[in-house]
Amino acid sequence: MDNSLEHIAKQFSLPLSNPVLVFSLILFIILLSPTILGRFKIPGIIGLIISGVIIGPHGLRLLENNSAVALFSTIGLLYIMFIAGLELDLNQFRVNRNRSLVFAIFAFGIPLGIGFPVCRYLLGYDFNASFLTASMFATQTLVAYPIVSRMGLSKNQAVAITVGGTILTDTAVLIILAVIMESSKGSLNESFWIQLGISIAVFLIIMFLGIPRIAKWFFTRLESEKYSHYIFVLCVVFLAAFLAELAGLEPIIGAFAAGLALNRLIPSSSALMNRIEFIGNSLFIPFFLISVGMLVDVSVVLRSPMALIIAGTLTVVALTGKWIASFLTQHIFRYSASQRQLIFGLSSAHAAATLAVIIVGYNAGILDKNILNGTIILILTTCLIASFATEKASRKLAIVSGNDGFDQETASGTSSEHILIPIANISTMEKLLEFGILIKDKKSPSPVSLLTVVPNDEEAEENIARTREKLEGFVKMGSAAETNVNLISAIDHNIAGGIARVSREAMANIITMGWPGRSGVIDRFIGETVDIILASTNKTLFVCHFEKPLATHKRVLLISPSLSERENGFGLWFSKVTQLSEELGATILCYCNVETENFVRNTMKSNKSNSSINFTTFDDWEDFLVLARDITLDDLLVIVSARKGGVSHLGVLDSVPRKLEKHFSTNSRILIYPHQHDHLSPRGGYGGVQIAGDGR
Repeated sequence: MDNSLEHIAKQFSLPLSNPVLVFSLILFIILLSPTILGRFKIPGIIGLIISGVIIGPHGLRLLENNSAVALFSTIGLLYIMFIAGLELDLNQFRVNRNRSLVFAIFAFGIPLGIGFPVCRYLLGYDFNASFLTASMFATQTLVAYPIVSRMGLSKNQAVAITVGGTILTDTAVLIILAVIMESSKGSLNESFWIQLGISIAVFLIIMFLGIPRIAKWFFTRLESEKYSHYIFVLCVVFLAAFLAELAGLEPIIGAFAAGLALNRLIPSSSALMNRIEFIGNSLFIPFFLISVGMLVDVSVVLRSPMALIIAGTLTVVALTGKWIASFLTQHIFRYSASQRQLIFGLSSAHAAATLAVIIVGYNAGILDKNILNGTIILILTTCLIASFATEKASRKLAIVSGNDGFDQETASGTSSEHILIPIANISTMEKLLEFGILIKDKKSPSPVSLLTVVPNDEEAEENIARTREKLEGFVKMGSAAETNVNLISAIDHNIAGGIARVSREAMANIITMGWPGRSGVIDRFIGETVDIILASTNKTLFVCHFEKPLATHKRVLLISPSLSERENGFGLWFSKVTQLSEELGATILCYCNVETENFVRNTMKSNKSNSSINFTTFDDWEDFLVLARDITLDDLLVIVSARKGGVSHLGVLDSVPRKLEKHFSTNSRILIYPHQHDHLSPRGGYGGVQIAGDGR
């Protein structure tokens, strides 16, 4: 009995050493602290940092900063930077790269300009210590980024320029750190600069030329191995962090570069992105925030007046510099007060690069303990202020964007979007469902419905049961992407008629079907499906063939006939094309006439679309094949057709499907028939081409 009590007492001796107990404690903190503090309207991030202060070696000493804590903390830090790079809207960043550069100049130069004379002349440190400490003020850690991500503001322009500015400022500071370290050793010579330049160049070549090609090959060859995709992503993140360290940079730069390298290959609505964010936001990132709190020793500021003065001075200088940078950025680019506050909130937190600079400088003897302790207080204070500021600004912007931003319901004229995907070939259904998930209106409560229609015979019930069993995997696929997938079964004498009937009963807005197989008896038998649907419904119809994974397409070639903007369904299909391009990070190359181009430009401006689009004048549909010279295998062809009787219908459109099948068989392609409110088109709207929903 005594031995048992002694064993139990040993397990609970402080600091805790049992790995199971330590991990359990961390999980309970992650679970409870945001919930409890949320009742007092305190951001969850702050709760995690405060929890770290309480349980850390300078608080109740429940935990100590051992190797396990350091490992999970490093993973969380890398995860924050990786997700920031992954969620960055590259099209918007490309458009706003000059703004990011301007903000980076302010966010780097102003804190450095204020901090150096304060440290040199007010606090009395030497040149190296003053310059290194002042450079620390220019760093910024995206501790509050999970807040804007949760609020759905990751694509806001203010967020884009702040994230872009962060990587520029932190890279500059970390290069300064390397230079000062070499200077303190007396080895700052020409060979150092040559070696640094070459190593950074090699790192960039590997990350932005090698990694995307390897990832594209991996995702294409192992398309069905969904779990291995996540493992591959983790391998890339930590390999990139290690390569950055070899190049003389900090690992966080490598993690951010990994996010940029994989950005276009992981759509934001995909199941893979959901897995990445779920695991990071539920485990790794909270662990990092707790570890930041564990570094804080509040008592250090009480030990001597000088420590208090230094801690207060560092904090004031750091926050002042970032606020001035945010203020100037707001007025130069005419942002709102909420956007200025969001920029300040995201850029004012100091943790990752700040710790790297100060700890390296302290270990090298350049900085003293007062600077180290003051920096820890600065980290806690700035993280708290940044979290509060970001939370408040994000709520305001979320309300504004919800009222004034691009609303797909307005564009489509519908109150509840419903996508229906009829099934003909289960083996190739996955890509059609992925397409449906990517273009689905995230505000619509309606699911993506998979429809199977079986002949009305004695085996009808058995066929329905067998088909539904095979479709259960697609329901799980939708759940992984946080999309509700519904299964609908129908019995009808005619498959196409059954699809048309169910589309009306389910009040579907969009019907997505597969492209035809090679002509044959079966194809001719079921090939009238599209013609019957066009004749029987006024729904928007997408006829799709995906030759490769959607995420591997680099451009969307949109080919639109004259007067297509006059069709009733223009708003719906165009919003889906722009949404798809944003999900894929692909540029739209639009072939149309001048009138359509002007209408599209005005539509994108009024809808505040982030899609990158270029235009090429095209109106010669008789010479449709001339477009072949501009098309590559990585292009997704999107051709807008029309029902007979539609204002944009041309006789030549009836032959386009055959030309696509004959001359562009190796390309992914989507043929769009806009919906019509006024009347149903006559039979034969597809020009007699046999099309079946085979999902190829």
